[in-house]
Amino acid sequence: MNGAYSVFIIEDDFRVAEVNRHYVEKMDGFRVTGIARSGREAIGLLEDHVPDLILLDFYIPDVDGSALFREIRSRFPQADIIAVTAANEGETVRELLGGGVFDLIIKPFDDSRFERTLERYRTYRERLAGSIRLSQEEIDRLAVRKEDNDPVAAGLPKGIDPITLGEINRLFREETIGGITAAELSKRIGTSRSTARRYLEYLVSEGLLMTKSIYGTVGRPERKYMPK
Repeated sequence: MNGAYSVFIIEDDFRVAEVNRHYVEKMDGFRVTGIARSGREAIGLLEDHVPDLILLDFYIPDVDGSALFREIRSRFPQADIIAVTAANEGETVRELLGGGVFDLIIKPFDDSRFERTLERYRTYRERLAGSIRLSQEEIDRLAVRKEDNDPVAAGLPKGIDPITLGEINRLFREETIGGITAAELSKRIGTSRSTARRYLEYLVSEGLLMTKSIYGTVGRPERKYMPK
């Protein structure tokens, strides 16, 4: 497609790379111009052609993810980066966001989340290309990505942070948790018990968890949360 934004995918798993290609190319105005499955291959291809947008997996076998991200950011600053990765540790998230990624999408994700990001990116590029001078309001809209800072805009209720929610989902998905109380979860994710309970109750309301009452020797019964 002429005039489409060029997208370069860095992903070592060829199946995931093809899924990402499918997500990109079904969006109007985007085309995949290359796929690299290693850090060395990525740098070599980027030296030949710098795309508009890079989809970067943080975990690449032949190179440290932080080192690759910094090298790309340093050598190819004209390319925007969306990190598409399972790396959701606080330190990694801070490095990627602080390093200027346009967005950070945690695996696994659904196509609607991916689509929203590309829609925002297209709007971002069109606003920059269409204006010689930008007003303060326009700059504020570009500089502060509302969807990142307002969970409601991302389809989540107030008080539910997408990164924390992703970490809780990962615990249930990857660690095969049979059941957990709010007190136990608060220790796992480093929050207060009330905060942990808020996330668990949200997942119950979404039909993703169910509860049962655990009766101790004293006091009120405690709710235990488990996958359906």
